[in-house]
Amino acid sequence: MENTDPKAHIAAVGDFNVAELDDEVLDSTTDKSYSQGQLVLRRFLRHRAAMFSLLVFLFIVVIAFTSIGFGPFPGWWKHNYTTTYDIVNNRAPTIGWFTLGEHPMGQDTVGKDYFALIMRGTQRSIIIAFVVGIVSTLIGTIVGALSGYLRGFIETVLMRITDLFIVIPLLLLAAVVGQLANERLGGGILVLALLLGVLSWTGLARLVRGEVLSLREREFVYSAQALGASTPRIIIKHILPNCLGTIIVSATLAIASAILLETSLSFLGFGVKAPDTSLGLLISQYQQKFSSQPWLFYWPAAFILAIALSVNFIGDGLRDAFDPRQKAKGKVK
Repeated sequence: MENTDPKAHIAAVGDFNVAELDDEVLDSTTDKSYSQGQLVLRRFLRHRAAMFSLLVFLFIVVIAFTSIGFGPFPGWWKHNYTTTYDIVNNRAPTIGWFTLGEHPMGQDTVGKDYFALIMRGTQRSIIIAFVVGIVSTLIGTIVGALSGYLRGFIETVLMRITDLFIVIPLLLLAAVVGQLANERLGGGILVLALLLGVLSWTGLARLVRGEVLSLREREFVYSAQALGASTPRIIIKHILPNCLGTIIVSATLAIASAILLETSLSFLGFGVKAPDTSLGLLISQYQQKFSSQPWLFYWPAAFILAIALSVNFIGDGLRDAFDPRQKAKGKVK
Protein backbone atom coordinates (compact mmCIF):
# COMPACT_ATOMS: atom_id res chain seq x y z
CA MET A 1 0.00 0.00 0.00
CA GLU A 2 1.37 3.41 -0.97
CA ASN A 3 2.40 5.69 1.88
CA THR A 4 0.44 8.96 1.59
CA ASP A 5 1.87 10.60 4.71
CA PRO A 6 3.56 13.83 3.44
CA LYS A 7 5.96 13.97 6.39
CA ALA A 8 7.18 10.43 5.78
CA HIS A 9 7.48 11.06 2.06
CA ILE A 10 9.51 14.26 2.37
CA ALA A 11 11.64 12.96 5.26
CA ALA A 12 12.54 9.91 3.15
CA VAL A 13 14.10 12.18 0.55
CA GLY A 14 16.74 13.23 3.07
CA ASP A 15 17.50 16.94 3.03
CA PHE A 16 14.04 18.54 3.09
CA ASN A 17 12.69 22.05 3.44
CA VAL A 18 10.67 22.64 6.60
CA ALA A 19 8.58 25.37 4.96
CA GLU A 20 7.52 23.02 2.17
CA LEU A 21 6.86 20.28 4.72
CA ASP A 22 4.55 22.48 6.79
CA ASP A 23 2.69 23.72 3.73
CA GLU A 24 2.23 20.20 2.33
CA VAL A 25 0.97 18.91 5.68
CA LEU A 26 -1.45 21.83 5.83
CA ASP A 27 -2.74 21.14 2.32
CA SER A 28 -3.16 17.42 3.09
CA THR A 29 -5.27 18.00 6.22
CA THR A 30 -7.76 20.47 4.75
CA ASP A 31 -9.47 21.22 1.47
CA LYS A 32 -9.04 24.97 1.96
CA SER A 33 -6.38 26.82 -0.01
CA TYR A 34 -4.24 29.27 2.00
CA SER A 35 -2.62 32.45 0.77
CA GLN A 36 0.96 33.32 1.67
CA GLY A 37 -0.26 35.79 4.29
CA GLN A 38 -2.47 33.15 5.90
CA LEU A 39 0.42 30.68 6.00
CA VAL A 40 2.64 33.29 7.68
CA LEU A 41 -0.09 33.98 10.25
CA ARG A 42 -0.55 30.27 10.99
CA ARG A 43 3.19 29.78 11.47
CA PHE A 44 3.32 32.77 13.80
CA LEU A 45 0.35 31.52 15.84
CA ARG A 46 2.10 28.16 16.27
CA HIS A 47 5.22 29.85 17.67
CA ARG A 48 4.66 29.37 21.41
CA ALA A 49 7.35 31.73 22.67
CA ALA A 50 6.14 34.50 20.36
CA MET A 51 2.50 34.06 21.34
CA PHE A 52 3.31 34.06 25.07
CA SER A 53 5.51 37.14 24.59
CA LEU A 54 2.75 38.87 22.63
CA LEU A 55 0.33 38.29 25.51
CA VAL A 56 2.87 39.63 28.02
CA PHE A 57 3.55 42.71 25.93
CA LEU A 58 -0.14 43.44 25.35
CA PHE A 59 -0.80 43.04 29.08
CA ILE A 60 1.94 45.57 29.89
CA VAL A 61 0.65 48.04 27.29
CA VAL A 62 -2.97 47.75 28.45
CA ILE A 63 -2.21 48.11 32.15
CA ALA A 64 0.20 51.01 31.53
CA PHE A 65 -2.18 53.07 29.41
CA THR A 66 -5.40 52.32 31.32
CA SER A 67 -4.25 52.41 34.95
CA ILE A 68 -3.23 56.07 35.28
CA GLY A 69 -4.95 57.24 32.12
CA PHE A 70 -3.50 58.72 28.96
CA GLY A 71 -4.11 62.22 27.65
CA PRO A 72 -7.74 63.22 28.23
CA PHE A 73 -8.74 59.68 29.21
CA PRO A 74 -8.81 58.99 32.97
CA GLY A 75 -7.44 55.81 34.50
CA TRP A 76 -8.79 53.35 37.04
CA TRP A 77 -5.89 53.56 39.51
CA LYS A 78 -6.67 55.66 42.59
CA HIS A 79 -3.27 57.38 42.80
CA ASN A 80 -1.35 59.53 40.33
CA TYR A 81 2.39 59.90 39.72
CA THR A 82 2.69 63.56 40.81
CA THR A 83 1.05 63.59 44.27
CA THR A 84 2.95 62.95 47.50
CA TYR A 85 1.07 60.63 49.88
CA ASP A 86 1.40 59.71 53.54
CA ILE A 87 4.05 57.09 54.19
CA VAL A 88 2.61 53.55 54.36
CA ASN A 89 4.51 50.40 55.37
CA ASN A 90 7.75 52.36 55.58
CA ARG A 91 7.50 52.96 51.79
CA ALA A 92 7.86 49.22 51.09
CA PRO A 93 5.54 47.44 48.59
CA THR A 94 2.20 46.46 50.10
CA ILE A 95 1.34 43.82 47.51
CA GLY A 96 0.50 40.38 48.88
CA TRP A 97 -0.64 37.05 47.56
CA PHE A 98 -4.30 38.07 47.39
CA THR A 99 -4.25 41.84 47.85
CA LEU A 100 -2.65 44.89 46.30
CA GLY A 101 -2.65 47.11 49.35
CA GLU A 102 -2.41 50.89 49.31
CA HIS A 103 0.85 51.08 47.32
CA PRO A 104 1.51 47.67 45.71
CA MET A 105 4.94 48.67 44.37
CA GLY A 106 5.81 50.84 47.35
CA GLN A 107 6.56 54.55 47.46
CA ASP A 108 9.56 56.57 46.38
CA THR A 109 11.75 58.63 48.67
CA VAL A 110 9.21 61.48 48.98
CA GLY A 111 6.07 59.36 49.18
CA LYS A 112 4.85 59.21 45.57
CA ASP A 113 3.02 56.05 44.55
CA TYR A 114 5.61 53.94 42.75
CA PHE A 115 3.06 51.95 40.74
CA ALA A 116 1.83 55.18 39.16
CA LEU A 117 5.41 56.26 38.47
CA ILE A 118 6.21 52.89 36.87
CA MET A 119 3.11 53.08 34.67
CA ARG A 120 4.01 56.62 33.58
CA GLY A 121 7.57 55.56 32.83
CA THR A 122 6.33 52.53 30.88
CA GLN A 123 4.06 54.76 28.80
CA ARG A 124 6.89 57.09 27.88
CA SER A 125 9.35 54.30 27.12
CA ILE A 126 6.86 52.46 24.89
CA ILE A 127 5.89 55.63 23.00
CA ILE A 128 9.54 56.50 22.37
CA ALA A 129 10.32 52.94 21.28
CA PHE A 130 7.47 52.77 18.77
CA VAL A 131 8.18 56.21 17.30
CA VAL A 132 11.86 55.30 16.93
CA GLY A 133 10.91 51.98 15.33
CA ILE A 134 8.54 53.58 12.83
CA VAL A 135 10.86 56.45 11.86
CA SER A 136 13.94 54.24 11.53
CA THR A 137 11.97 51.70 9.48
CA LEU A 138 10.72 54.34 7.06
CA ILE A 139 14.17 55.87 6.57
CA GLY A 140 15.95 52.53 6.32
CA THR A 141 13.41 51.18 3.82
CA ILE A 142 13.63 54.27 1.59
CA VAL A 143 17.44 54.42 1.64
CA GLY A 144 17.82 50.68 1.09
CA ALA A 145 15.26 50.50 -1.71
CA LEU A 146 16.65 53.49 -3.62
CA SER A 147 20.28 52.41 -3.31
CA GLY A 148 19.52 48.80 -4.26
CA TYR A 149 17.34 49.57 -7.26
CA LEU A 150 18.92 52.71 -8.76
CA ARG A 151 22.56 51.68 -8.18
CA GLY A 152 25.31 53.91 -9.59
CA PHE A 153 25.98 57.34 -8.12
CA ILE A 154 22.87 57.36 -5.91
CA GLU A 155 23.83 54.03 -4.33
CA THR A 156 27.37 55.27 -3.68
CA VAL A 157 26.18 58.45 -1.97
CA LEU A 158 23.51 56.71 0.16
CA MET A 159 25.83 53.91 1.23
CA ARG A 160 28.61 56.30 2.18
CA ILE A 161 26.13 58.24 4.31
CA THR A 162 25.10 54.94 5.88
CA ASP A 163 28.73 54.05 6.59
CA LEU A 164 29.23 57.45 8.21
CA PHE A 165 26.38 56.78 10.65
CA ILE A 166 27.65 53.25 11.34
CA VAL A 167 31.23 54.20 12.27
CA ILE A 168 30.06 56.63 14.98
CA PRO A 169 29.02 54.78 18.18
CA LEU A 170 25.23 54.96 18.38
CA LEU A 171 25.07 55.62 22.12
CA LEU A 172 27.54 58.51 21.83
CA LEU A 173 25.67 60.04 18.90
CA ALA A 174 22.33 59.51 20.64
CA ALA A 175 23.63 61.22 23.80
CA VAL A 176 24.62 64.29 21.79
CA VAL A 177 21.26 64.33 20.02
CA GLY A 178 19.39 63.81 23.30
CA GLN A 179 21.17 66.75 24.89
CA LEU A 180 20.40 68.86 21.82
CA ALA A 181 16.73 67.90 22.01
CA ASN A 182 16.53 68.92 25.65
CA GLU A 183 18.45 72.17 25.43
CA ARG A 184 17.80 73.58 21.96
CA LEU A 185 14.53 72.00 20.77
CA GLY A 186 12.43 72.33 23.89
CA GLY A 187 12.65 68.72 24.98
CA GLY A 188 9.63 66.41 24.83
CA ILE A 189 9.58 62.70 24.16
CA LEU A 190 8.36 63.03 20.57
CA VAL A 191 11.27 65.28 19.61
CA LEU A 192 13.68 62.89 21.31
CA ALA A 193 12.08 59.87 19.62
CA LEU A 194 12.17 61.46 16.16
CA LEU A 195 15.85 62.33 16.52
CA LEU A 196 16.70 58.84 17.77
CA GLY A 197 14.81 57.35 14.83
CA VAL A 198 16.96 59.38 12.44
CA LEU A 199 20.03 57.67 13.93
CA SER A 200 18.80 54.07 14.01
CA TRP A 201 18.03 53.16 10.39
CA THR A 202 21.39 51.92 9.10
CA GLY A 203 20.95 48.20 9.79
CA LEU A 204 17.61 47.99 8.01
CA ALA A 205 18.93 50.02 5.07
CA ARG A 206 21.64 47.44 4.44
CA LEU A 207 19.17 44.54 4.72
CA VAL A 208 16.65 46.12 2.35
CA ARG A 209 19.40 47.01 -0.12
CA GLY A 210 20.53 43.39 -0.21
CA GLU A 211 16.96 42.18 -0.80
CA VAL A 212 16.34 44.75 -3.53
CA LEU A 213 19.61 43.89 -5.30
CA SER A 214 18.35 40.33 -5.61
CA LEU A 215 14.76 41.18 -6.53
CA ARG A 216 15.62 43.76 -9.21
CA GLU A 217 16.98 40.94 -11.40
CA ARG A 218 13.75 38.92 -11.28
CA GLU A 219 11.49 38.44 -14.28
CA PHE A 220 8.52 40.30 -12.80
CA VAL A 221 10.65 43.45 -12.50
CA TYR A 222 11.77 43.16 -16.12
CA SER A 223 8.14 42.69 -17.14
CA ALA A 224 7.07 45.81 -15.25
CA GLN A 225 9.88 47.80 -16.88
CA ALA A 226 8.87 46.54 -20.32
CA LEU A 227 5.30 47.64 -19.72
CA GLY A 228 6.52 51.16 -18.95
CA ALA A 229 6.00 51.20 -15.18
CA SER A 230 7.71 54.10 -13.45
CA THR A 231 10.55 53.60 -10.98
CA PRO A 232 8.46 54.57 -7.90
CA ARG A 233 5.70 52.16 -8.97
CA ILE A 234 8.13 49.28 -9.50
CA ILE A 235 9.73 49.84 -6.10
CA ILE A 236 6.47 50.34 -4.17
CA LYS A 237 4.17 47.89 -5.97
CA HIS A 238 6.52 45.11 -7.01
CA ILE A 239 9.74 45.07 -4.99
CA LEU A 240 8.91 46.27 -1.46
CA PRO A 241 6.00 43.81 -0.96
CA ASN A 242 8.54 41.02 -1.46
CA CYS A 243 10.76 42.59 1.24
CA LEU A 244 7.88 42.86 3.70
CA GLY A 245 9.09 40.01 5.89
CA THR A 246 12.53 41.53 6.36
CA ILE A 247 11.06 44.97 7.02
CA ILE A 248 8.52 43.80 9.61
CA VAL A 249 11.01 41.67 11.52
CA SER A 250 13.62 44.44 11.53
CA ALA A 251 11.03 46.98 12.68
CA THR A 252 10.08 44.73 15.60
CA LEU A 253 13.67 44.27 16.68
CA ALA A 254 14.27 48.02 16.26
CA ILE A 255 11.54 48.66 18.83
CA ALA A 256 13.29 46.40 21.33
CA SER A 257 16.62 48.12 20.67
CA ALA A 258 14.99 51.53 21.03
CA ILE A 259 13.69 50.64 24.49
CA LEU A 260 17.18 49.75 25.64
CA LEU A 261 18.65 52.85 23.94
CA GLU A 262 16.15 55.15 25.65
CA THR A 263 16.83 53.43 28.96
CA SER A 264 20.57 53.97 28.56
CA LEU A 265 20.16 57.62 27.60
CA SER A 266 17.78 58.38 30.47
CA PHE A 267 20.07 56.58 32.89
CA LEU A 268 22.99 58.73 31.72
CA GLY A 269 20.89 61.90 31.94
CA PHE A 270 20.53 62.57 28.19
CA GLY A 271 17.03 61.19 27.66
CA VAL A 272 13.73 61.96 29.35
CA LYS A 273 14.02 64.75 31.91
CA ALA A 274 12.15 65.39 35.17
CA PRO A 275 9.38 66.24 36.01
CA ASP A 276 8.44 63.66 33.38
CA THR A 277 9.81 60.18 33.84
CA SER A 278 10.72 56.95 32.07
CA LEU A 279 11.89 53.52 33.20
CA GLY A 280 15.53 54.41 32.60
CA LEU A 281 15.19 57.70 34.47
CA LEU A 282 13.64 55.94 37.47
CA ILE A 283 16.62 53.58 37.69
CA SER A 284 18.98 56.53 37.41
CA GLN A 285 17.21 58.55 40.09
CA TYR A 286 17.08 55.75 42.64
CA GLN A 287 20.27 53.79 41.92
CA GLN A 288 21.71 54.92 45.26
CA LYS A 289 18.77 53.28 47.06
CA PHE A 290 19.54 49.79 45.76
CA SER A 291 20.66 48.50 49.15
CA SER A 292 18.15 50.32 51.40
CA GLN A 293 15.05 50.42 49.13
CA PRO A 294 15.72 47.85 46.39
CA TRP A 295 12.15 47.93 45.04
CA LEU A 296 12.89 51.38 43.62
CA PHE A 297 15.42 49.66 41.37
CA TYR A 298 14.05 46.22 40.58
CA TRP A 299 10.49 47.26 39.56
CA PRO A 300 11.57 49.45 36.61
CA ALA A 301 14.32 46.97 35.77
CA ALA A 302 11.76 44.14 35.66
CA PHE A 303 9.51 46.10 33.30
CA ILE A 304 12.43 46.97 31.02
CA LEU A 305 13.46 43.31 30.91
CA ALA A 306 9.90 42.10 30.28
CA ILE A 307 9.28 44.57 27.44
CA ALA A 308 12.63 44.02 25.73
CA LEU A 309 12.46 40.22 25.94
CA SER A 310 8.83 40.00 24.82
CA VAL A 311 9.42 42.23 21.79
CA ASN A 312 12.55 40.25 20.86
CA PHE A 313 10.66 36.94 21.05
CA ILE A 314 7.85 38.42 18.95
CA GLY A 315 10.50 39.40 16.39
CA ASP A 316 11.91 35.86 16.43
CA GLY A 317 8.42 34.47 15.86
CA LEU A 318 7.83 36.80 12.92
CA ARG A 319 11.21 35.89 11.44
CA ASP A 320 10.42 32.17 11.62
CA ALA A 321 6.93 32.78 10.23
CA PHE A 322 8.13 34.74 7.20
CA ASP A 323 11.16 32.51 6.58
CA PRO A 324 10.89 29.05 8.19
CA ARG A 325 14.23 28.09 6.60
CA GLN A 326 15.93 30.18 9.31
CA LYS A 327 14.51 27.81 11.92
CA ALA A 328 15.25 24.78 9.81
CA LYS A 329 18.99 25.52 9.61
CA GLY A 330 19.44 24.59 13.25
CA LYS A 331 17.39 21.38 13.03
CA VAL A 332 18.03 19.79 9.66
CA LYS A 333 21.40 18.17 9.21
